[in-house]
Amino acid sequence: MARLIYSMITSLDGYVSGPHGGFDWALDEELHDFINRQFADVGTYLYGRRMYETMVYWETAHLEPDQPQVGIDYARVWQAADKVVFSKTLADVSSERTRLERTFDPEAVERWKAESDSDFSVDGPTLAAEAIRADLVDEFGLFIGPGIAGGGKPFFPGGVQVDLELLDHRRFSSGVMFLRYATRR
Repeated sequence: MARLIYSMITSLDGYVSGPHGGFDWALDEELHDFINRQFADVGTYLYGRRMYETMVYWETAHLEPDQPQVGIDYARVWQAADKVVFSKTLADVSSERTRLERTFDPEAVERWKAESDSDFSVDGPTLAAEAIRADLVDEFGLFIGPGIAGGGKPFFPGGVQVDLELLDHRRFSSGVMFLRYATRR
């Protein structure tokens, strides 16, 4: 059975974006290479519309003349995976290996996990909140940046309690800390 993994860069106070957008500490080469390796085994990405519109950049990122090797490597990882976009408003998708679903169906996702040999990743705090509330997330990966946002979009949804077990941790030279937890069931 495959795992469903939710992993994003967050501030120390738990926000995936601040009140005015992203963070300055987001990615350096060391961290990007680590993320590439973390996602190499993901067979399917689950996205909401906004996260898909951000991530579809990787469909052609390898063609940019100044793209560093670490970016080319991630583009290849992303392109090799299937993508499922959950959106009621998106007319169509513009990347290969991508399909559009109008509603998030927890029972379907549970079935996909049971039938797959490759892991799934749920990306974006809004869609992840639905997966967390449905008790579908098996692992959480937090890349905690060296700063406090003071508000914004939270990594975890409110009103949900999940017991976790620490599986791994790593500190990066940029000050980012990676924590990987498994859901205790």
